[in-house]
Parts: sequence; C-alpha cells; structure tokens
Amino acid sequence: MQWTPLAMVVMGLLLAAWAVAAGWAVLSSLARARAAAGAVRQARRLARMVEESPAQLLIVRSDGRIEGSPRLASWLGFSAMPQFLSELDDGKPDRGLSAEQLAQLTEAVLSAQRTSRSFNLAISPRGSRRSLSLRGGLADPQVAPAGSAQVWVFDASEAETQIARMRAETARSKSDFLALVGLIEAAPIPMWFRSPQGELRLVNSAYVRAVGADNAEAVVNGGLELVERVDGQTPAQVAARAMLEKRPAERIVAATIGGQRRALRVSDLPLGNEGVAGYAIDIEEMEEISRAFRAFREAQRSMLDLFSSGVAQFDARHRLTFANQPFQRLFALGPADLHDAPFERLLDAAREAGRVPEMRDYRAWRKERAEWFAASGAQEEAWPLSDGTHLRVVAQPMPDGGLLMVVEDRTETLRISAMRDTLLRTRTATFDSLFEAVAVFAPDGRLQLWNRLFASAWGLEAEVLDAHPHVDDVMQRIAAQLARPDQAQAVGDGVRAATLERRQTGGRVALADGRVLEYAGVPLPDGNGLLTVLDITDSQKAEEALRERNAALVEADQLKTRFLANMSYEFRTPLTSIGGFAELLEAGLGGDLSESGREYVGAILTSVARLTDQIENVLDLSQSEAGMLPLALEPVDLFALMRDLVQEREAVVTEKHLELDLRGSSLNAGKIEADPRRLGRALAHLLDNALDATPRGGRILVEVGRHRSRQKDGKNGDGKQRARVVISDNGPGMDRAALARAFDGLPIQPTSPDAKGAARRQGLGLPLARQLIEAHGGTLELLSEPGQGTAAIVELD
Repeated sequence: MQWTPLAMVVMGLLLAAWAVAAGWAVLSSLARARAAAGAVRQARRLARMVEESPAQLLIVRSDGRIEGSPRLASWLGFSAMPQFLSELDDGKPDRGLSAEQLAQLTEAVLSAQRTSRSFNLAISPRGSRRSLSLRGGLADPQVAPAGSAQVWVFDASEAETQIARMRAETARSKSDFLALVGLIEAAPIPMWFRSPQGELRLVNSAYVRAVGADNAEAVVNGGLELVERVDGQTPAQVAARAMLEKRPAERIVAATIGGQRRALRVSDLPLGNEGVAGYAIDIEEMEEISRAFRAFREAQRSMLDLFSSGVAQFDARHRLTFANQPFQRLFALGPADLHDAPFERLLDAAREAGRVPEMRDYRAWRKERAEWFAASGAQEEAWPLSDGTHLRVVAQPMPDGGLLMVVEDRTETLRISAMRDTLLRTRTATFDSLFEAVAVFAPDGRLQLWNRLFASAWGLEAEVLDAHPHVDDVMQRIAAQLARPDQAQAVGDGVRAATLERRQTGGRVALADGRVLEYAGVPLPDGNGLLTVLDITDSQKAEEALRERNAALVEADQLKTRFLANMSYEFRTPLTSIGGFAELLEAGLGGDLSESGREYVGAILTSVARLTDQIENVLDLSQSEAGMLPLALEPVDLFALMRDLVQEREAVVTEKHLELDLRGSSLNAGKIEADPRRLGRALAHLLDNALDATPRGGRILVEVGRHRSRQKDGKNGDGKQRARVVISDNGPGMDRAALARAFDGLPIQPTSPDAKGAARRQGLGLPLARQLIEAHGGTLELLSEPGQGTAAIVELD
C-alpha cells in the first residue's frame, strides 16, 4: 500500500496531536497531584489558623447538636465540648451558661436557622470574668449540613472593657459636644469653623443673622464672609496664615451688620491640623465708650486747664499723669519736673522753689503726705509759704489707688476777707455819716442795717432797732408818727417790692410834726432791700415857690405869643404910614420943600427903612426862637442870590475902597430848597458884618460851591454833597471870649486897637443869621483869630 503525500501529512498531524494530548494529560495529572497536596496543606493551615484564631466557630445543627473546638470549650469552662446546645447549662456554678443566657442563645440560633437572620450577643460564662461576643447566622451548606447555624465566638474580655470605657467616654464626649454645640449655637457672638484651607465648614446662628442669610447651610455653601478684606487679605487667607504659623491671629475690623457699620474684634484660633476656629466680638459700644472716655478726658483736662485752682492727678504708682497750668505755676514746676514724676520728687522740686511750707523734719513731713494715697478720705491742709502766699491743698484718694490733688491760692481770698472787714466798718461809719436815713431789710422782712438818722427820722428807739424787728413791726411804730397813719402800709409795700419783687418804688409821707419825708425802696444785688428816707421839708417849700414862678413864666410865654401875633400889625402899620407920608412930602404933594426940608424927609425915609429892617429882624428872631417861623420854600440859585447881595452893597465897597472877590458859579453851587427872602437876609447879615469889620482898603472873599460834609473835628461825615458859602475878611478878628459871645446878640468891639475905622458888629445880625440858617436845616460856623480876620462858613443841604 502506498501512502500519498496528503495521507502522510494527515498521519503526521494525528501523531502530533496524540503526542500533545499525551503530554497535556501527564502535565494535568502532575498539576492535580500538586493541587491536592496544596489543598491538604491549606486545610491543615486553615485548621491551625482556626485553632489559633481569636474567634472560635460553633456549629449548631438542626437537631441541637453542637460542634466546637477544645479552646471554645475551655472558654465556656468545659474540658470537652458538650454534644447538645442544651447541655451548655448543666447547673454547675463554675462553668457553662446561665439559663437566661442559654435561652437567649437558643432563641437566636432557632431564628437564624429558620429565617437566616444574623444576630449578635454578648455572654459571660459562669464563674469566669471572660466576656464572649457571639455573631451568628445560617451556616453555608459547604461548612455544615443544611439547616445548621454557625456562631463565631470572640473573646472580647479586654475589648469589651475598652469598649465599655470608650462607650462611656463617647457618651460623655457626645454629651459635652452637644452641650458645646448648643453653647456655640446660643452664643450671641458670631462663631465659625474653617478647614485647613480656610473654607467655612460650620457657623452658628449669630453668624447667620449677622450676614443676613437664611440658614447656616446657605452660608457655608455660599462662602458668605462676615468681615471684609484687610490689607488686601481675605478672612480665609488670614485663617490659613494662622494655621500655617500655628498661632492665633487677632485683629479689629469694621463690618456691616444689620445695615450699620460696627467695629469687631476678630480672632482666628488654629485647632491642630483639624482647622481654624474663629469668633467675632462686637466692640462698637466699647469703642464708642473708649472714644467718649478719651473725649471726656481731653475735655476734662482742657476744662481743668481753665481753672484758676491747680489740679494734678497721680496714678497707683504715685506718678504724675496730669497737671494743669495753674498747678505748674503755683509750684514753679518746669517740663523736666512733670514727665512721669513721682509724688515725692514733685514735692522735692516744689521745696527747692520755695513752694512748700518750711518745717524742721522735711523727710517725715514728705512721708506723711505720701500716705495720702492710702487714706480713707479726703485730706485738707493749709500751706503758708515764705513769700506770704497761702495755699489750700485738698488730696482726694481715688478708687484705682491714685490721688487727685487740688491746690487753691487763698492769698487773694484772705486779703479780700481782710478788706471786707475793713469795708464793713467803713460802711457802718459811712451809713452813720449820711444825710439820708438808710435801712437795709432782708428778704424775710427783718431789719439788718440802719444808721442813726433812720431812728431819728421816724422817731424810733435804738433798743427797738437792735432787736432786728420785722418790717410789719417797724411800720406799726412808724404809723404813730404820720399825719395819715394809713400811709405806713405804702412804706411797707415799698420795702416788700424791693426785697421780693426786685423793683424800685418810692413815695412821700407827711409826719404829724409837719415834716415831709421822701422814701424809696431799692433792690440790692445781694437780694436785700434798701429803704432810703430824706427830709424834703425845705425842698418842698422851694418846690412850691418854683411852681408859682413857673406859672408866672407860662403866663409870660403866653403874653409873648400874643405879642408876636400882634407885633407885625402894631409895628408895621405906623411905620408904613410914616413912610407913606414922607414919600408924599418928598414928591411935593404937600407943597414945595426947602433944601433942608428935603434933607429932613430923606432922613425920615432912611430911618423908616432901617427901623423896618430892624423890626423884621426882631420878628424873625423871636418867631424862630418860638418855633413859629414860616418858610416859603422854593428852588433857589445860591450863587445868583449871593451875587445880587454883593451887587446891592457895591456902593459901600467902593466907598471904603474894599477888594471884594466873589468866587463860584451857578453850575458848581447848584440849587437848593429854601426861602429866598429869609435865606438872603441871613447871608446879607453875614456880608454886612464882614463889610463893617473890614477896615478901609481891606479884602473880603466870598466863595460859593459844594463840598462833602465833614464833622467839626475834621473827620469825614456822611459823605453827602452840601452847598457851602464862605465869607471871610482880613479884619481885626476876635479872641476866644469874643467869639464865644458872638451869638449872644450884643455888640462886639474890634479886638485890634490898630483897626481904625472898623465899626462894631451888629448885635442881632449873627443870632438871626444862625436861626434862619438852622431853620433851613443848615449850619453856621465862625472861625476867627485876633489880627487874622474872621470867616463865616455856611453849609446847606
């Protein structure tokens, strides 16, 4: 038979497959053998491990049989494991389980066999301190027959002790934790806990309210911070730095709580590696109190600096903390003596300046003053100094152990007290020397002081006044001396008005002997009332005489008024008739007159004109003084008025060879509201006065213009533009006495004997001119020097 190549390939493949199968079978057998040997070794190791295991296995079959290791039997107190579960309680006190424990175990095992529910029990065998922990359940069929229960028994004696201790500690810790959590939650200040990275993990209710959140979870999830950044660092960064440096971090920051900016003292406390706890204390009120205290202290010290008394404050270390300016001045202390100076050294510096009393044992004296700090109450002393100064020193111990020292300079007070005694004696002597009867009543109505005239004026005995009687008693005794006893009540009312109502009253009373007394009740600054009494009997008689004379003057004034009313008609009518007849004679109606007759008629006309002018002057002056001068006001060109007056006197100027210079213009002088007739008369009198006083060949200056008003002392007035007329001459002038009499209405002689040809000044001219100018609201001023001439200055609105 011949094999084809294909058959040979197939045959080779079969042989190879057989060889591979044979090798695999050999290798598999070897592996199973090794596995069986390993399983045996593993079973032995597991069995040993179970023997040495801290947990021993107890198998309870469905019929109640049990299986367990000898070690488990020894735990239960048996030398060998009983066969049934019920035999674990054999009634002996030194082994097995108690009936209750056995019943509990039996019930748990039956429940596990029926329901496959596991259980945990803890039992203690009889006569043993061992504690066994049982953990049971339905056994795996591979471990025990079906329906069996397996119970792992642990020796938990040591663990149970530790567990009991730990349970107690846990319960206590839990209670403490709950109390701490409740305390933190109930705390009125915001508190929180952060992770090591600075993230919020726990906050209390105060924190939630402070940030305005709904609950703590929203705060933690949202990372809501209570405070803001400080120096560019967030609260988380500050907490992380405190965690890194392992030391607390405390700072004062501002935060907005409830819509208000509050100052908070924030503390971050590292808690090992767990995280950082923090809390914030609202110190806004403390800061306000601190600011208020600082402000109060500064205000107090500023106020103490204003005191006239010296004030110094020392702390509990007896060192100076404050001294006002009067204290430094009273003890002559310099800046070097005030810097944190002890009390004893301060006394030494004052002694060197001579500002403490001289004593024999200075050290003992200083030691006694140092005991002021421990005194129970205020100490007061008087220090007389060598220079005559008297100091009153008050030392008040403070509750903090310090001392408040107040020093008052009583030198002036003692001097004033001595002066007061002198003044009291002087007052008594002055009262007794007065021409008035004087008495002082206290607010309660008692008589305090009086002089001798008071007793004699009212006819009172000195013994009665020495008893300081009440005002009512005094008035009762005074009533007997009065012509009308009921007027005593008015005198008493005057005293009460001065003492109680603090107002001044007065009156008059008539005595029965004919005397008249005037009294006045005057309130005094010290609350007392002064009753002054003056005997006005003589003055009363003089008053009656003056009253009669005044009535006569009133009647004379009425006659003067009637005279002024009738003078115009009574005087002018005859003069008009005389002037009229003289003019008729001059015109030839009565026949031709001789040369001398015509001269007589001319003289009559001149006299009539002059007398008419004098009557006009007298009437105007009288009416002006009586306040009855009528003025017909109209716009008047002042320069034109003055120019006309000068032209009317051109003949006089030419006759005396005078140089009259009229300056001004209507444009500069302007117009004023005036009565042209009476104003012209006033200016004419001044001009005539100058013409009469200027000697032959003299010079007269008349200037009309406007200028700013001024006062007599040369200062600026109200700055108002006023019309001004100046009439000056170079006549003999007047001295001060003559100038003072210029407006009296009497003729004035020239003051210079060399002023030949200078006529007397007219008596009524100047008074009438002043009256007329003042009636126009203007002023007239005369300036004159002997030998220098006279100037009349008129100012008009």
